[in-house]
Amino acid sequence: MSKKNLRRVSLLITAQSAYNLERLRAMCGYREIGEVVDKLVREKMCSLHVEQPRERSTRKGV
Repeated sequence: MSKKNLRRVSLLITAQSAYNLERLRAMCGYREIGEVVDKLVREKMCSLHVEQPRERSTRKGV
């Protein structure tokens, strides 16, 4: 991996989650499980992001 803004984190997960993370790692061609975690978090944050509708100007006579 190139130099990025990285943090070392320890996660406690079930055996089933570890197995599935390893499968996802292999499917995506990543070298480390941390890259899978980054991808999952990024996708989840994108799916939660809801753009606020812009208010229209309500000037009378225009």
